[in-house]
Amino acid sequence: MNISQPLGRNEVFGLLFRLTIFGAVTYFTIKWMVDAIDPTRKQKMEAQKQAEKLMKQIGVQNVKLSEYEMSIAAHLVDPLTMQITWSDIAGLDEVITELKDTVILPIQMRHLFKGSRLLQPPKGVLLYGPPGCGKTLIAKATAKDAGFRFINLQPSTLTDKWYGESQKLASAVFSLAVKLQPSIIFIDEIDSFLRSRSSSDHEATAMMKAQFMSLWDGLETDYNCQVIIMGATNRPQDLDSAILRRMPTRFHINQPVSLFTNCTPYKPLMQTFWNSSLFKKSNKSM
Repeated sequence: MNISQPLGRNEVFGLLFRLTIFGAVTYFTIKWMVDAIDPTRKQKMEAQKQAEKLMKQIGVQNVKLSEYEMSIAAHLVDPLTMQITWSDIAGLDEVITELKDTVILPIQMRHLFKGSRLLQPPKGVLLYGPPGCGKTLIAKATAKDAGFRFINLQPSTLTDKWYGESQKLASAVFSLAVKLQPSIIFIDEIDSFLRSRSSSDHEATAMMKAQFMSLWDGLETDYNCQVIIMGATNRPQDLDSAILRRMPTRFHINQPVSLFTNCTPYKPLMQTFWNSSLFKKSNKSM
């Protein structure tokens, strides 16, 4: 009858060393294989480099960002680099005045409205109207005038082939905005991302929308948080009712008022041009 001898001290250490080496080689091999088959790995690396460059430009230091926040930070826009002012937006004076009084004034004069919850800056702003009427320009001009950092969020940024990654990216949008506050999260064509929910929606899409709205509610309950979500769409009827409830401040961006036909100083000038021989000749040549 053979009785196994207990392992010696050196044998135990040798066995542990071999198991450690085998585990490390297995881990790095699997990691390399996963990275090799990931088609978005190159894009993630470029996004990380872009995010680090933008963070330096806007002067953000000593802020640790996760991998998911780095992917969102690649879409940051420094308001100081925006070459857009209110004077670049013509024919929408009434909308601009109302937006300044409703959104920008409570931000710039926050100390005056500190005691009132009703007069706090809105957490959700919707710009809707026909395409090409200046909704994106208004959002950028608002960020520049208010001094908010601008996150140009694209729905494709939140999509990932791995299950559960979209929810983590959605969470990273809000955590990044809070770390960089004051900030504006701008979603162009928001109807394509947060349209009305139905039972036919894919499970991943439904979970991402639910995560997004849940985190949005967290902004509304924190009155000291300086994060605003702005959306632009030309199909407001397609938006989910829960999203509309979270965007109580809405502006109808209609077609700009014609400067030449409605401004009195330009009327004699245009009338002279229409009656001139140059205009008649050019009209005949057509």
